[in-house]
Amino acid sequence: METQKFEARAVQRHLRKPARKIRLVADLVRGERVDRALKQLEFTKKGTAYDVAKVIKSASANIRDKFEEERLDNELLYIKEIYVDEGVTLKRIQPAPMGRAHRINKRSSHITVVVAKQEDEIVTEA
Repeated sequence: METQKFEARAVQRHLRKPARKIRLVADLVRGERVDRALKQLEFTKKGTAYDVAKVIKSASANIRDKFEEERLDNELLYIKEIYVDEGVTLKRIQPAPMGRAHRINKRSSHITVVVAKQEDEIVTEA
């Protein structure tokens, strides 16, 4: 008999913010319960906290849709994986003195969040 893996994922692609800035926020909530992570992101002053919270909410909604027969609240879910990859870079030119040009890189990123149901032996209170 095969056991079900209670996990789902959500991906936000081509977000017009640099991956380096989003990783600062993603590191705050890695491994946390979903309800605690959303509350922590609500009070984080970084501009990308809203985008990370949006992807976490989407992943938790995906797991509820995937397993409708189970009762999966945010207290029972935790962030199993969260990572940020670099997306495409738009290359633009800024005019500079003496007929030169400086390059401006407008970076984008992809956020991937995997949430899973917490097992009883995994629960750790800090």
